[in-house]
Amino acid sequence: GIITDLTAVIDAEIAGKTVNMPFFTDLDSSDEEVVIDDTTDLLVGKIGTGQDVAVKLLRAKAFGSTDLAADLSGADPIDAIANRFAAWWNIRMQKALLSTLAGAMGAASMASNVNDISALTGGAELFDVDSFVDSAFLLGDEAGGLTAVAVHSLTLKAMVKADLIDYVPDSEGKLTIPTYMGKTVLVDDGMPVSGAGANRIFTTYIFGQGAIGYGEKSPKVPVAVGREELKGMGQEYIVNRRQWVMHPRGVKWIGTPAGVTPTNVELATAGNWQRVYDPKQIRVVAFKHKLAA
Repeated sequence: GIITDLTAVIDAEIAGKTVNMPFFTDLDSSDEEVVIDDTTDLLVGKIGTGQDVAVKLLRAKAFGSTDLAADLSGADPIDAIANRFAAWWNIRMQKALLSTLAGAMGAASMASNVNDISALTGGAELFDVDSFVDSAFLLGDEAGGLTAVAVHSLTLKAMVKADLIDYVPDSEGKLTIPTYMGKTVLVDDGMPVSGAGANRIFTTYIFGQGAIGYGEKSPKVPVAVGREELKGMGQEYIVNRRQWVMHPRGVKWIGTPAGVTPTNVELATAGNWQRVYDPKQIRVVAFKHKLAA
């Protein structure tokens, strides 16, 4: 539920380096008492518009092996490469998403969606129930829309030790899906960690449904294979190409990449992002904290 499909939007804007996503702003909610009579016309209000902008990511990778390696090993490395390419792409896309979140949530305009307690002392810098609730309620009355939390395994370990994790049944009825305060827990050691030892700072993300827009458009030649006969007994290779958008809804890309599309370093640069939604409508909260020893 964290991901919303942007494929149709990307299909409509296949040309260019970015994807424009216009939206309507909320109606004016300021108090206005209107007394109806037969002599005064009603004032006509207008609905505003805004523009969210996602950046396209184009990536490619080639892996190969020589026939000599296949002959000596007794197995075909090309088959192994082909079978593992999907997992390789999953890792690349996750790294791109975490870089995007680092940049978007680090933007000055996103300060109201970030709870950084890591510089506090006396235990106030540690992950606990109170600090988590404080983080979720940065969205005020929209806090109930947050449905999942992504953590490092060491953060999950601290949560389990504190008996803060409940488990709900999976599709087979086994209690294997961890939840925290009703939110699904996603655990991965790729989550951001900085510093060392007891001073490590962990970033935990709390998400709501539709927080991340995702869409993918197949390149002209997404997969290609080739062979070079002049290299010893010959060499074969597989090339994969992909282009996709993975975008935090409500924080637009304003950067200018050095290349055709941004690198992960450029995605993680806070100055390349700017908030366009009301903060409470951006269903991502960044919670930076330390853990008890």
